[in-house]
Amino acid sequence: MMKRTTGEKIFNVINITILTIIIILSLYPLVYVFSASLSPARYVRSGAVLLLPRNITFYSFAEIFGTGEIWWAYVMTMFYTVVGSAVSVIITIFLAYGLSKPRLRFRAFLTFVVILSMWFSAGLIPIFVNLRELGLTNPLGLIIGFAISAFNMILLRTYFESIPDSLEEAATIDGANDLGILFRIMIPLAVPAIATITLFYAIERWNGWFWASTILTEPRHMPLQVLLRGFIIDAQRTAEFSMPQFSRGGLISQETVIYATIVVSVIPMMLFYPFIQKFFVKGIMVGAVKG
Repeated sequence: MMKRTTGEKIFNVINITILTIIIILSLYPLVYVFSASLSPARYVRSGAVLLLPRNITFYSFAEIFGTGEIWWAYVMTMFYTVVGSAVSVIITIFLAYGLSKPRLRFRAFLTFVVILSMWFSAGLIPIFVNLRELGLTNPLGLIIGFAISAFNMILLRTYFESIPDSLEEAATIDGANDLGILFRIMIPLAVPAIATITLFYAIERWNGWFWASTILTEPRHMPLQVLLRGFIIDAQRTAEFSMPQFSRGGLISQETVIYATIVVSVIPMMLFYPFIQKFFVKGIMVGAVKG
């Protein structure tokens, strides 16, 4: 084993120091939100909560779960995430597989059209008017109207192109058609890339609030993120969240309730990510470079 030079040691120390600082700066806001949501409001307001919670209490969580509003918003968010991601992944798989085949007519033109959508957008007003005229100002519009991402499609198409043509030729000789090749060969081999785009779609659906608040007309259709945004706006506008500045002997306040809502909204994604992480890196690396 080669002995490291002084310059390499200095570089490693600087590199580790910088990365450590970045990690701390990235994690601290999340840690603070968790700690503040579990601490009495009087400690949060006084600045006593810096890293760890003080006198742990769950009153803020009891406050938000005490009403049916957040429960239903949670259900709608799960619906948009699960159903929306499933629809997006299915459409992306079929489009990516078709565009990965050189024998497809007008393949170059169709690929250019898809890539063009990454560079130029019709704009907020035309998209909204289009969805309204199609009668899609409802959950179906939120799922179908934003069903595919050009970036995810290109990522998966590149992965399909990296699969040897000899496998498809062998399957064709055995009598398999395009659908058989897709479901029996391509999809099983592309599990890492499919898992990666599924994660992208799921995070986008879970965190999405802008178009939900723009096109949805019924309050009962609003996802959790829209509800959370409403909490924050109401707190900033009225300096209270449907309660006195402090409530229950200083145990909860507008800030602690908002922090608790944030925690509730991020926990599912934090629990979901570790199970898909092993596919995530492989899907990005293999799908990004054809070879």
